Amino acid sequence: MAKWGQGDPRWIVEERADATNVNNWHWTERDATSWSKRKLKEVLEGLVVEGEAGRCEIGDLKHVEGEASCNSRKGKLIFFYEWNLRLSWKGTVKESGEKHKGSVEIPNLSEENEVDDTEINVSKKKGEGDVLKDLMRTEGTTKVREALRDYLKALKTEFTLGMILPTKAPVGQEMATERKPSGSTVQDSVTPQSLDMVGVKIPTVRIHMREVFNSPADELYSIFTKKELVQKFSKCPAVIEAEKGGKLQMFEGCVSGEYTELVPSQRIVLKWRCRSWPDEHYATVALNFQDLAAQSELELECKGVPVVHEESTRQCWKKQYFEEIHILLQQSKDNME
Repeated sequence: MAKWGQGDPRWIVEERADATNVNNWHWTERDATSWSKRKLKEVLEGLVVEGEAGRCEIGDLKHVEGEASCNSRKGKLIFFYEWNLRLSWKGTVKESGEKHKGSVEIPNLSEENEVDDTEINVSKKKGEGDVLKDLMRTEGTTKVREALRDYLKALKTEFTLGMILPTKAPVGQEMATERKPSGSTVQDSVTPQSLDMVGVKIPTVRIHMREVFNSPADELYSIFTKKELVQKFSKCPAVIEAEKGGKLQMFEGCVSGEYTELVPSQRIVLKWRCRSWPDEHYATVALNFQDLAAQSELELECKGVPVVHEESTRQCWKKQYFEEIHILLQQSKDNME
């Protein structure tokens, strides 16, 4: 029997607040399929390709087939992903103004191949306009590869946060994190916050955003508190219990939380988290609504966002909330007319 303090460190339970997967020895697995589908749409859709021949833009991700996962074993991360993707594109010839459409197919994006070696096929509907097809085959393919690299980088950083847990630091050595505040504007700013303790210490930031919508404040408030409206702009089933202590779940479980304060037409406060954040870590989100004649201003303050998820959280609110709500409001206006 080993003497006290001389046992195999793999089996020694350290003084961890979460008491989880000591020394990262055990096998853990996290399904990244749903997260990946959303991320692939985010990085690929809307890519613009310009050249002397004209201008093209990648549209919808028409076909997404495959899966992705991440495994942790002995302190190492192992990734598995295999995707068959098809995107649409449309473009305009610079000289003639002719418009053409086509598709981009990526039959096998997987960990077995480097992104530079991944097959990317560009096709165009019948007719003239091969100059645009050539543009997509050259510049377009380059842009698509860059977007795929962005997806893989996010898979290996954003999605995996919390899978490799810090072990106990030696006596006299403490975890210290120092972060300089990023650039800020009136519309969108970030302020460094103190470290929050949730199992392990993590550095967090505060995100502040403002957005003006073409609707009165009471209507905008309803879009965040009525299940049928939340499901319309999020395009996914949702759990919305708009009362103090009520649960919130959106985007196929990628976002979850709890309502902690509701002042009709004026203010909503949430405990809010993304699934890729460290377990049980929540940010505090405050939504303040203010009428501006026929419009309303929404002020968002999100405190406690993990530093490494700062940009993805900002993009979540901008693209998955604000942009989709704008579309919903415009559709409602068009239907009334």
